[in-house]
Amino acid sequence: MEKLTGFTADSPFDLRNSEEYSDWRDKKLSAGKRALAAGFVEILDPMNMRDSEVEAILSQCRDTNIALYSTPPESDDSILRGNLRAMAERLGMGEPEGHRSKGEAAIVALTVSNRPSQRGFIPYTRKAINWHTDGYYNAPDNTIRGFILHCVQDAMAGGVNQILDNDIAYIRLRDENPDYITALMHPQVMTIPETHEEDGTLRPASVGPVFHVEGDDLIMRYTARTRSIEWRDDPVTREAVAFLQNLLIEGDPLMLEAKMKPGQGVFNNNALHNRTAFDPSEVGNHSRRIMYRVRFNKRIGST
Repeated sequence: MEKLTGFTADSPFDLRNSEEYSDWRDKKLSAGKRALAAGFVEILDPMNMRDSEVEAILSQCRDTNIALYSTPPESDDSILRGNLRAMAERLGMGEPEGHRSKGEAAIVALTVSNRPSQRGFIPYTRKAINWHTDGYYNAPDNTIRGFILHCVQDAMAGGVNQILDNDIAYIRLRDENPDYITALMHPQVMTIPETHEEDGTLRPASVGPVFHVEGDDLIMRYTARTRSIEWRDDPVTREAVAFLQNLLIEGDPLMLEAKMKPGQGVFNNNALHNRTAFDPSEVGNHSRRIMYRVRFNKRIGST
């Protein structure tokens, strides 16, 4: 087993630190079990979050990197976008990523769309979205570390989100075979090839690890896609990728699942997530489902 270096002292992510890992592992698994029954944090006034509401979000994100929340549904789009930015600021998430499809307040509307810049991209269809972390195709200097997903209008049928703490995926892999972690931390383990955008610009190839550590935080970059992706060609990497894909397909006991209603959403430190297909009986490309997403290069607060 190769040695991994660059960790802080006593890091649970150092494969040599079995005692620290065991303690961290126990705490993460216990927190994951509690999260299954935690439900949604109620936020009464998004523009003026109470200290108790902020702490509830931060506490859940410290424990599991994920916090479901519920706000009063808002019909005024400008107010809603302002609410999301206000909550993000209160939670210390900084300025949003400059995504190409961002609208007012740097928020992206995920809904069925035939706009030239969105046509053909799965998030803007009714199709299922496979497991991934956001921005897995981004350059290293634009790493997505947190995002908000907020339901404006739910689908008539389907559109269920599952979400899994990246730390739990790490635990399952390491418990199965520590060499899987070494393989997935290789700096060239996952490549998203370059691609031409609709506007004619070229998005360079994105090369990097699946897992890397920043201080005390585990950062994950992953997609379960099987096209337009290149994995490092060695036996352990192939085994690790197959194990992780099978874990996500079969499901983990600590996965959260929610068909969010208007006003509900999730704060998270770019956790693994997916989406089921929705509104299969709708005519053409129409669906009422609208989700707002705003992504950040910073994690949530001090989590």
